[in-house]
Amino acid sequence: MNIMDFNVKKLAADAGTFLSRAVQFTEEKLGQAEKTELDAHLENLLSKAECTKIWTEKIMKQTEVLLQPNPNARIEEFVYEKLDRKAPSRINNPELLGQYMIDAGTEFGPGTAYGNALIKCGETQKRIGTADRELIQTSALNFLTPLRNFIEGDYKTIAKERKLLQNKRLDLDAAKTRLKKAKTADTRASQLNSTRLEGDNIMVNFSYMLNFLHVKWLKSEQELRITQSEFDRQAEITRLLLEGISSTHAHHLRCLNDFVEAQLTYYAQCYQYMLDLQKQLGSFPSNYLCNNNQSSIPPLPPASSNVVGPSAVASTSALVVTSPSNLSDLKECTGNRKARVLYDYDAANSSELSLLADEVITVFSVVGMDSDWLMGERGNQKGKVPITYLELLN
Repeated sequence: MNIMDFNVKKLAADAGTFLSRAVQFTEEKLGQAEKTELDAHLENLLSKAECTKIWTEKIMKQTEVLLQPNPNARIEEFVYEKLDRKAPSRINNPELLGQYMIDAGTEFGPGTAYGNALIKCGETQKRIGTADRELIQTSALNFLTPLRNFIEGDYKTIAKERKLLQNKRLDLDAAKTRLKKAKTADTRASQLNSTRLEGDNIMVNFSYMLNFLHVKWLKSEQELRITQSEFDRQAEITRLLLEGISSTHAHHLRCLNDFVEAQLTYYAQCYQYMLDLQKQLGSFPSNYLCNNNQSSIPPLPPASSNVVGPSAVASTSALVVTSPSNLSDLKECTGNRKARVLYDYDAANSSELSLLADEVITVFSVVGMDSDWLMGERGNQKGKVPITYLELLN
């Protein structure tokens, strides 16, 4: 029963405090009550904390968008994080593109120039995907997590203490208002006491009222001292927390440096991967036909090849040929013969066959075809091939 009485009294006291704060807040908004202003240093700290919170949220959200552009994936990761469960691993865009390229290259044939290049590009894209995954993990650990800890931890504590400071200020101003009213009533009662009043009963009742107002005034003064002390204490607590914002900025600066270093590592890896890929693709001849118009002049073999001997002849059309004996045998080729490919060659159109250096294909002549070209065959693939890229086998 005593516990119930205590709870009822506490509930009534809390309700009275809440009502008093609400009245004070409303009167301040209407300009009917005075408001205790915080000192300039504390106001600056509060403004700095609010500014830090706003920009930290914006930077954190945009970094998440940068690292994971897919909004559905971000929502899924958020749900798993709230459930304190690890999100399932998923293939990223570079890895998916790399897999498509590898599958396409395998389908076209690793022995073809285009198929081989697709496979090499696909492998590079997969390495870029792995580097992208490492960037996301490193950035989330060293950059996003500290920012999120500030928003969900330190700033929530600051906001809680700031709200408590606001309530203490309202209590203080309400106590000031009550003391002011008590002083005014006591002054009026003293003025009335100085005038003559008839009748003993009136004098007794008035004296009782005067004593009551004086006691109320003293109680209001005591209440003001208590609320002033609580307000000063809460202001000091809030100030100490807010001064920690400078340390937060220093910590976030270190995290920012870690993020920049992670990006630097990622882009350096990607640059190196693409350089290596460019070197691999550079083995293909650069003087491919760039349109679908057929030409009777076969493409030139690479100039750096040592197959071209001293007997090589350069015509006005810059045509370079191989040894005369080999050319003669190729031009007089009848029936099906085996030939070794000397250099990589990428078909200029659908009528030609792409070649890969050192592979062996079947060649034969076709009536009416230009003498500088033969028909090549590799499995189910067939097309024109330049004789300057071939060497007949015995």
